[in-house]
Amino acid sequence: MKKKYEKTNKQYQKAIKTIPLATQTTSKSAANFVKGAYPLFLEKGKGGEVWDIDGNKYIDYILGLLPIVLGYQDSEVDKAIKNQLKKGISFSLATTLETTLSELLTKLIPSAEMVRFAKTGSDVTTASIRLARAYTGRDKIALCGYHGWHDWFIGTTNHSIGIPKSIKRLSAPFTFNNLDELEKMLKKEPTSYAAVIIEPESKEKPEKRFLEGVRKLATKFGTLLIFDEIVTGFRVDIGGAQAKYRVTPDLSCFGKSMGNGMPISALVGKAKIMRLVGKVFFSGTFNGEALSLAAAIATIKKLKKKNGIERIQRVGRSLKKSITKIINRNKINDYITIGGPDWRPCIIIKKNKLESRIVQSLLRQQLAKNGLLFGSAFNLCLSHDSKEILHKTNKIWEKTADELNKIFHSKNPKSFLKGEPMTPIFTQR
Repeated sequence: MKKKYEKTNKQYQKAIKTIPLATQTTSKSAANFVKGAYPLFLEKGKGGEVWDIDGNKYIDYILGLLPIVLGYQDSEVDKAIKNQLKKGISFSLATTLETTLSELLTKLIPSAEMVRFAKTGSDVTTASIRLARAYTGRDKIALCGYHGWHDWFIGTTNHSIGIPKSIKRLSAPFTFNNLDELEKMLKKEPTSYAAVIIEPESKEKPEKRFLEGVRKLATKFGTLLIFDEIVTGFRVDIGGAQAKYRVTPDLSCFGKSMGNGMPISALVGKAKIMRLVGKVFFSGTFNGEALSLAAAIATIKKLKKKNGIERIQRVGRSLKKSITKIINRNKINDYITIGGPDWRPCIIIKKNKLESRIVQSLLRQQLAKNGLLFGSAFNLCLSHDSKEILHKTNKIWEKTADELNKIFHSKNPKSFLKGEPMTPIFTQR
């Protein structure tokens, strides 16, 4: 049945009058989808599925940009939140939940000797940079990956308007899996870099000994190594990518999946560095908010109990195999392919005569029409480990691939768009 987006389109026109981009998160804005032919407002979620405000149902492979790791309305996490809600949300002093969660993290994460909580990934990556500068007495940062919206990072991107030039000069990006490039940067200014911050795994896996090499270079030049595990945390391994690859950074940043949708993040690291937080100001009224702490404890315990990370990766392996066959069988492999790690398989847009954003727009439009929400990757949760969900997913992809075969090989593929094509604002990854 054809999806209707009447309420979505009306709500967008209403929201855009008082909210820039009509949403609080750039990656959730209409610029990333086919406006007019895609849902822009959701009403509820259950397990691995969601419903938009028009009543349309979808299998959700966006998952709020990865925070949902168990599934929407997980019973154990919801119970923990409800139990804490009866006691209170934010208090005048600390709660024992802070200690409980910090002790749990120090047992699981190799670099975690001490812990500090916050609400977002940007909070803790920025705190890690401030702490590294205080500890080393240096100012410059070498970085690789996406690290949030704050000045020290965003000044290195094409979205740097509003960032002073003096701040931009203090951050230098380098290429993932390119040790030589990093070594040249550090050699050129051997006493300037406070930290090397890196996403240890993303769409591209680290080459053999790359992370180990980064660790050795950081040690050699007296700079701190920071792993940004906001995305990899509680998905690659229960102890993060550092546990998987056996490379221990000085500081690490976790968030997203930690609370199954509740806003919480953590800066963890070696005690000799973390103790400086007593002098380095990193504080927030809501950093010890109790509902999120309770949710995080319940989430991590359930991931361990249910073998969640291994099951999610098994789903990813299955989808990579089945979607590859579907893409090849429907002869659209000149336009798209599937790659990336098992914990987050990614659709790769191949260079072709058809503009990549048009390919992406058509893919997202047709998947949504057929009942599946999708960005650029399969963001997976434990609720996707279901024969019914996987069967539906493959059926939707089969139908979509058949449609895309006809569209891509038509005289004017762009004419099949039912709304405005994507115009992504920010594409760092």
